[in-house]
Amino acid sequence: MSKTRLLLAEDEPALGQIVQESLETRDFKVHLCSNGELALDHFTNNGADLVILDVMMPKLDGFSVAKAIRQIDDAVPIIFLTAKSQTEDVVEGFSIGGNDYVKKPFSIEELIARINNLLHRSLEQKHANLLTIGGYAFDFPKQELRFRESVQKLTHREAHLLFHLCKNKNQVLDRSFILKKLWGDDDFFSGRSMDVFISKLRKKLKEDERISIVNVRGYGYKLIC
Repeated sequence: MSKTRLLLAEDEPALGQIVQESLETRDFKVHLCSNGELALDHFTNNGADLVILDVMMPKLDGFSVAKAIRQIDDAVPIIFLTAKSQTEDVVEGFSIGGNDYVKKPFSIEELIARINNLLHRSLEQKHANLLTIGGYAFDFPKQELRFRESVQKLTHREAHLLFHLCKNKNQVLDRSFILKKLWGDDDFFSGRSMDVFISKLRKKLKEDERISIVNVRGYGYKLIC
């Protein structure tokens, strides 16, 4: 069986080498790049099963690399490594298509757990069937939401959030559960980010008035249709 290919972009040589060697001992195949330009070039030519990007890098920062990668591949999981912890930075990372956000300093065990979680979700997505939400058809593997003749593309995180809402249709989706599963933790910043994604999904489902996503205060969200 071929090894899972990870693209790691980190401009601190010592940290990059430590992370690379640690991941390789877990049987991952890791390509390390020292700046964003090299990372984007490698992904364009070789692809990857998962991408890990430092946010503050020379040539191209991590957010810029992620935006460019999303033009090529809208499904590959992306993890940001950063010392930034402001709410707006976390929200920006997710809004441009990032799937997880690991704040420095971090433990290798935590990073590996988040990598395995994203890879599992990516595999889950590939095997999901077409779902019906009112008048919408939700193609989870393709991350597309169709209503009559119109097609809307969803980000990786939007698709996974909608998938779990669909699995629990007309039932409360526990807020803490979904935050830990999709965001890795249920802290304040992750909660704020999820609220933003819920608002985006509401807008994308607005064509069918029978559909609503309601906030069940203190518990979570419910997709009603």
